[in-house]
Amino acid sequence: MNTADRLVAAAANLLDEGGDAAVTLRGVATATGVSHNAPYKHFASRDDLLAGVATADFLAIAQAWKQIRASVSEPTARLLSALDVVIRFSQEHSARHRLLFGSPDIAARGGPLTDAANAALRVFAEIVEDCQAADELPASPSGTLAIVIFATLHGLIDADASGRLRSESGWADIGSGMRLLIGLLHNR
Repeated sequence: MNTADRLVAAAANLLDEGGDAAVTLRGVATATGVSHNAPYKHFASRDDLLAGVATADFLAIAQAWKQIRASVSEPTARLLSALDVVIRFSQEHSARHRLLFGSPDIAARGGPLTDAANAALRVFAEIVEDCQAADELPASPSGTLAIVIFATLHGLIDADASGRLRSESGWADIGSGMRLLIGLLHNR
């Protein structure tokens, strides 16, 4: 692993351990055992480093989705598995999830981050297309349907993170909400 990758991994760990405020270039340098100036040789700013974390995470999610898409499971099962990847990520890495999907300043940096995010979302749209081809989801523009499904997922993730998903309110958990949505779309 090269120094830039080590810095990105250290920043990801700091995000996991202490949230956004825990990530500083000095803290990342200390965590990787490099000089305090070394991060600046690879990242012009803290935001560039955070964009590196987001890029790596989008690439990892895309890889997980590609493996799911290549599996022998039924298309709807693959879609639910793809959604579970994001649910688990949001629960295990909440600060990094917010970085990926709730940081417009980081998203606006473009470049490799935009490429990685678009590539990941293309794989997700292909999983949705597979469901449509199997007549398990309605025939509609697949990109639009993928966005609606993904937006619903993130709405439930946000509701869960804020404590609004409770069984007494009718929302037991994120996964059951997504299974309900996919089931309704399937039975249209």
